Amino acid sequence: MMTDQIRTFVACELPREIRSEIGQIQENLKQRRLRLTWVRPDKLHLTLKFLGDVSIDRVETIADAVGKAVREFSPISLSAKGIGVFPGIRRARVLWVGIGGEFLQLGQLQAAVSGGLAGVGFPAEKRPYRGHLTIGRIKAAVDPRQLADALTEFSDFETASFQVDEVVLFRSQLKPDGPIYTRLDAVKLYPH
Repeated sequence: MMTDQIRTFVACELPREIRSEIGQIQENLKQRRLRLTWVRPDKLHLTLKFLGDVSIDRVETIADAVGKAVREFSPISLSAKGIGVFPGIRRARVLWVGIGGEFLQLGQLQAAVSGGLAGVGFPAEKRPYRGHLTIGRIKAAVDPRQLADALTEFSDFETASFQVDEVVLFRSQLKPDGPIYTRLDAVKLYPH
């Protein structure tokens, strides 16, 4: 008998006001008629580790591994800062907002989560972690000059600082009108 599989990832949520500010950037970019599939502001999150499909009976083990990995971390002060694309302007596939603030600590948190999950069967990424917030996906060809102009216009974008004080294990259900994210477990980060 096959075990039920669920799609999962580990991430940090963003405060409503930060998501709203990013939503305003998205609205401004939409005025440029860039052909993107936009991520709804209420779905924005800072991914630490994508796990993919896992059996439901492994959720508790995963949550325990994440909890142990992050227990020594204090809250981290970040901001949403700048805008860019992956992999590059000529073949852009992802439009993102970058991360400012205590980026080094964020990288350490991500490495700890990745290391903890490697211990329960999820191999670490080979690429270095590049914390970002995906705000749009580019499915069709976009004029690189038009995209470069948009990136230049919003290069100085930066939100107020916000605290990341929780790491969340999410379930992701892909639906035609967008994903549904459900919190499966969360670990608070406390000052030390």
